Amino acid sequence: MAQGTVQVTHTGTSRWRRRTGEYASLAAALEAAAEGDVLTVAPGTYRENLVVQRSVTLRGPEGSPGSVRIAPLDGVPLTVRASAVVQDLHVEGQDSAAPALLVEDGAPELTDLRIVTRSASGIEVRGGARPTVRRCTVDNPAGIGIAVLDGGGGVFEECEVVSAGQAGVAVRGGGHPRLERCRIHHASGVGLSATGENSALEAVGCEVYETRGSGVQITARATAHLTDCDVHRTTADGVTLDTDAVLTLADCRIHDIPENAVDLRSRSVLTLTRTTVRKFGRNGLSVWDPGTRVDANQCEIFDSTGDYPAVWVSDGATAVLDSCRVHDVPDALFVLDRGSRADVVDTDISQVRNTAVSVSDGATAQLDDCRIRDAATGAWFRDHGSGGTLNNCTVDATQTGVIVTKGADPTIERCTVDSPAEAGFYVSAGGRGTFLGCRVTGSGGYGFHVIDGCRTTLKKCRTERCARGGYEFADAGPDAGPGTGPVVEDCTSDESGLKPPTAHETAVETASQAASVLGAIPVQRTAEQGPPVTATEPEKESRTSKAVLGELDALVGLDSVKREVRSLIDMIEVGRRRQQAGLKAASVKRHLVFTGSPGTGKTTVARLYGEILASLGVLEKGHLVEVSRVDLVGEHIGSTAIRTQESFDKARGGVLFIDEAYALSPEDSGRDFGKEAIDTLVKLMEDHRDAVVVIVAGYTAEMERFLSINPGVASRFSRTITFSDYNAEELLRIVEQQAEEHEYRLAEGASEGLTKYFTAIPKGAAFGNGRTARQTFEAMVERHASRVAQVEEPSTDDLTLLYAEDLPELP
Repeated sequence: MAQGTVQVTHTGTSRWRRRTGEYASLAAALEAAAEGDVLTVAPGTYRENLVVQRSVTLRGPEGSPGSVRIAPLDGVPLTVRASAVVQDLHVEGQDSAAPALLVEDGAPELTDLRIVTRSASGIEVRGGARPTVRRCTVDNPAGIGIAVLDGGGGVFEECEVVSAGQAGVAVRGGGHPRLERCRIHHASGVGLSATGENSALEAVGCEVYETRGSGVQITARATAHLTDCDVHRTTADGVTLDTDAVLTLADCRIHDIPENAVDLRSRSVLTLTRTTVRKFGRNGLSVWDPGTRVDANQCEIFDSTGDYPAVWVSDGATAVLDSCRVHDVPDALFVLDRGSRADVVDTDISQVRNTAVSVSDGATAQLDDCRIRDAATGAWFRDHGSGGTLNNCTVDATQTGVIVTKGADPTIERCTVDSPAEAGFYVSAGGRGTFLGCRVTGSGGYGFHVIDGCRTTLKKCRTERCARGGYEFADAGPDAGPGTGPVVEDCTSDESGLKPPTAHETAVETASQAASVLGAIPVQRTAEQGPPVTATEPEKESRTSKAVLGELDALVGLDSVKREVRSLIDMIEVGRRRQQAGLKAASVKRHLVFTGSPGTGKTTVARLYGEILASLGVLEKGHLVEVSRVDLVGEHIGSTAIRTQESFDKARGGVLFIDEAYALSPEDSGRDFGKEAIDTLVKLMEDHRDAVVVIVAGYTAEMERFLSINPGVASRFSRTITFSDYNAEELLRIVEQQAEEHEYRLAEGASEGLTKYFTAIPKGAAFGNGRTARQTFEAMVERHASRVAQVEEPSTDDLTLLYAEDLPELP
């Protein structure tokens, strides 16, 4: 077929009526084509404005994608008004007032089109058109990438907007497209935009990034639903809603946003489910204006890069967080202004540099069954009219647990503040508050510190181990009026007494104050008296390395393991002595690989190894933290690194023992998050090489595979120690030890019976080695009890002797 010609296959109702013709122009070929005809276009550039008005197939030649260019000097290069098939064409436009590809009617199929243009829009869908657009790319630095207008719809599958001078995808005038697995990036405006009543946008598995405007913008009563989408690396906000917009985000990821990750205003409604929001420069969720509402369920908001609260609710807006996590942020939740409200249920708030929950200017916050940890302030109710409820919440490791100031009046019920550096609950400057059934433990200051004569109510509260005292009620001063001061009922403490309020305060104590709980009410402490002396728990006495090695030697079997551990300990000990003598010490990697079947003593040896290293001064504590895959690997992006970091931090100064470590790298890993745990662990081992000893353990074959496919892990470990299976004689010795420990004896013939039993027992994957020996002993004790229970007056032998017939049946 000659270049620049169009070959048309005319298809009739019978095969013998098919015929082929060639035309000098595309317009002539389209004019001559009938319904169902196939138009195959020869390679070349066609300066024509084409209109497809019949259900034909218009395509380039097979095997030469992009060889057919539709490139008129002005106007619309290609208009489709029928349910045609258009594929393998290159469309170019130059008219800033017209689209490059216009779909006005029908349900055409547009496949593998490349649109490189400087038009008003790359693809425009209008009216009743419902195209299916597959694997098409739009490069339009002068206008909109894809526009769906005036009631248009359709499905866009695996399409890509590689650049846009305005919005990447714009939906207006009641348009309602569906995007599946599309990519929109390098737009000078918004990535995805829907505006106007009845306009709707649905996106599944899409990615929006590198936009100079917001990633997603829904406004003016439009609606949108995004599932499994990524929005990241925008210049403005990640997601913006305004003026009665409605948006649902499910299983989405919004990250690396310099401004607000999500911003809602003017009665907009947002629902987030299983969505992560991270690395945002301002607010993670910013919610403004009466009627504006966000509902977040099972979401995670974390890793702020700026100095703003993660969740900001103001001007009468509402936010609901259910089963969420907010962590690694400057402040977690700020609720401001009368009418603003936050309802937080079963949510974790942690790693907060300043205040976890702040309520001010008449706002309300209700937290139920929440956990606040590692924050400067757990919750702060700041001023008059601000209040709400904290119900059944825990606040751990803060500077101050809960602060109430300047007339704020919250209700705090059944909440626990553990280990605050200062006060558990602090009330001042006219703050009020009702504290019911609350508890403070391990405070570095007071449990409840109420000053300035605040009219606070405490009922059935309890304090324990508070360094400066359980309760402190400071004087309101000489100008305080009558009826000021706290009301205290049925409150207890483990200290010697409950300090009374001063003359200007009101204290209502129970009539049945027991000295064993509160004792007699002491006189007001003077400044010279200082804080009370509290008893401290004695530290666990550390054993010498010789004593710990003695326990290791006492373990049944494990001869090769004992030699390996002693050899390693000798190397470490000699290296330490060489350093003390001013000599160079050989570098010894202390991380180990334990291989072998379950029940062969791997965990016990790991514990003893840590204790030995602590006795030698190599580790600070020597404690053992045992974890497995479930403790390290999260269910969504970002959570795995956090879990791994937390486990590593718990093991600081001791041993991190990872059982079944091979599960972190399954053979069919795919997108498994185990690799993220491994990568995080390797980096932590490198950054904190002297803080933690890591031992990875598991079946021999699986651990060999694990180390072979993870050279970064393998290089961090000094040696592999194999724990061999116990033989029958060793299993017998374990039973004998168990019997002696529990004051039983093996009768004549029982030892021989046990040896035969352990020799015959199946050694399959479920065989538990030492665990099997202990289970066998427990089964013998049960059978012994059933036998002896029938004896009316059993002798000492009856009560202690285990016979061969007490052995369980072989599994």
